[in-house]
Amino acid sequence: MKTKTVRISIIGFGNVGRGVAEVVRRKREEIARKHGIDIKIVGIADLRGVIVNENGLGEDAIMKHKTVKKREDMTSLDVIKEVEHEVMVEATPTNVEDGEPGLTHIITALESDRHVVTSNKGPLALEYRKLMELAATRGKEIRFEAAVGGAMPIISLVRENLAGNGIIAIEGILNGTCNYILTRMAEEGLPYEHVLKEAQEIGIAESDPSKDVEGIDTAVKLVILANSVFDMDATYKDVAVTGITEITPDALKLANDAGYMIKLIGEVNGDGSLKVAPRLVPKDDPLNVGGTLNVATIKTDLAGDITVIGKGAGPIEAASAVLSDIIRIYS
Repeated sequence: MKTKTVRISIIGFGNVGRGVAEVVRRKREEIARKHGIDIKIVGIADLRGVIVNENGLGEDAIMKHKTVKKREDMTSLDVIKEVEHEVMVEATPTNVEDGEPGLTHIITALESDRHVVTSNKGPLALEYRKLMELAATRGKEIRFEAAVGGAMPIISLVRENLAGNGIIAIEGILNGTCNYILTRMAEEGLPYEHVLKEAQEIGIAESDPSKDVEGIDTAVKLVILANSVFDMDATYKDVAVTGITEITPDALKLANDAGYMIKLIGEVNGDGSLKVAPRLVPKDDPLNVGGTLNVATIKTDLAGDITVIGKGAGPIEAASAVLSDIIRIYS
């Protein structure tokens, strides 16, 4: 098999960006052998600065990005525009207010004739149609599996494996922090505040957990599904959202005694309705998963219900989805 060199930049070198560098290091030889793609990281940019090597950054330079000497004459946009590469990986933090800086990074990459793979939900939730139209105009791809289900394949499953099916609805648990909190509350009979503090202490919940526990993160992911699967032009404002902050141990016990669990479920239907809310889920339902797991049931007209379960968060898990997207662009 003839091997094609694919040069990538990583813009944003937090948990996901570092995860991408790590999975490329681990899997580079295997990917070249199996898929005929030799992935080289030629540029990394974050708030600490920029490192570039158009022949491919060495492992030592990548792993020591915090301490290695930076290019003071370049910004992240300079890397995207000026460094020769085929794919820009956008892994800056999600901003659902205006999508920046990821939105500008993605637009710049497409206008510079780069493919885009991103884990960043903000730009897709705010400007999905604009970005897809720009990508089509430039003959480039935007892929974003990691932005919705982390390691759990939803977008690719619908677009590729279920391509002949009409999708009726997608519903599921799309936030591992909320699922962990509700699971612990149900198992131990503990109050919400106690479990939230525990989740923060072990790194499952952020110091400001509002985007997770108020249902915002799930809603943003629903918007991306609505636009990419159902061809809607939805925004966050179109989602009816209720979080988990008012759920009590008593409510969970009552549900349990009746044969149910309470889960934060996001649901998008082909009729245009988008909803995030705590819901009673039968204990034997595929949506009843525990801990930090995510789950999605895709309701189809031909294949029936297809359910996928996986880790929705974590740097290596998200990076696995990024890597799969890169491979799909060239397969």
